[in-house]
Amino acid sequence: MNPSSDPFREARREAAVLRCPFQGEDIPMILRHADVRAACKDWKTYSSDVPFRVPIPSEEDVRSMRQLPIETNPPEHGEYREIVEPFFARPKDPAFVARVEALLGEMLAAAMERGSIEIVNEFALPIQSRALTYLLNVDESQADTWIGWGIHVFKVTGGEFKKGVVLEDYLSAQFDRAEKNPGEDFFSALTQATYRGRKLTREEMMGFGNLTFAGGRDTIIHSIASVIAYLGQNPAALEFLRADPKRIVLASEEFFRVFMPLTHIGRVCPVDTNVHGEDVPAGGRVSLGWASANRDETVFDTPEETRLDRKPNPHLSFGFGTHLCLGAPHARLLIRTLLQLLVNRVSGIRVIEARQHVENEARYSRVNGYDSLVVQFLPK
Repeated sequence: MNPSSDPFREARREAAVLRCPFQGEDIPMILRHADVRAACKDWKTYSSDVPFRVPIPSEEDVRSMRQLPIETNPPEHGEYREIVEPFFARPKDPAFVARVEALLGEMLAAAMERGSIEIVNEFALPIQSRALTYLLNVDESQADTWIGWGIHVFKVTGGEFKKGVVLEDYLSAQFDRAEKNPGEDFFSALTQATYRGRKLTREEMMGFGNLTFAGGRDTIIHSIASVIAYLGQNPAALEFLRADPKRIVLASEEFFRVFMPLTHIGRVCPVDTNVHGEDVPAGGRVSLGWASANRDETVFDTPEETRLDRKPNPHLSFGFGTHLCLGAPHARLLIRTLLQLLVNRVSGIRVIEARQHVENEARYSRVNGYDSLVVQFLPK
């Protein structure tokens, strides 16, 4: 299956929504760019104040607390968001950027010394985990624990949900430690933070921690793997970037558009609502179709093409409006740094084996990254 293909093209041309069954619930997915953006801004009609039900599939069985700040509406959302924003702003700090550049440089150098490397588990997962220690200002050794969880903290290979509370047990231990001996790290900051004049509850701390580890994990891993696979399968693209490295910024945004790692996200209608001709009962869910909106031909010229100099590029891969992804600067830094290193150090990428990760749902099938990707980096 072509990872650049658009499984929503015909549905989007025919109607504004596509009804998709998930977990016994028939959920209308909003398909068009303008409609998705409008829904993002209309939080009274499309509410995020719904524990466990913002992700699709919903996550009642894999966590016991509301994720913060994503599963709240304004004004609570903004007040919660302010608590952790200093950590997610760290990618703007030159010292932080230098650490990320050194990390990716070290990882690429080690990969190039080998005849081949499996990208998903041996390259992308360690990069994601080790870079996260920088973001949260914790000891880099913590990454070894996170790497052991695999590419998804809730799921095992094949998409089945994990049993047990591995992440919650880990978070509890970190907050216990931080309360007794606070430092300058993310966990300590949450134990010291206040919300509306009171300290955060343990459940609120856990909600922040849960989202931090779940939200930016497989998304970054799939993005790294997709970029490397594309450059391996399209050698001219690497040469295009090498000819003018200033193109890297535009190219990274195009990769985010094309290889959107999150197909859609849920919202709940508090009252009976007509969603572009589809009736949704009070308490029923709607999904915002990021991947479809990113291919809307009324917004993007030749959206099926990966154009590394695309401008403008109003993709929705980091959301839109109030819930714009907190981790977007971090993800952008990782992909831009990776591209710069590949341009500087690699003459080509040979894809040896590629096993796509495919979302097979009742109404669509979509490539979303790779379960396994084996490549050889060829030195300049």
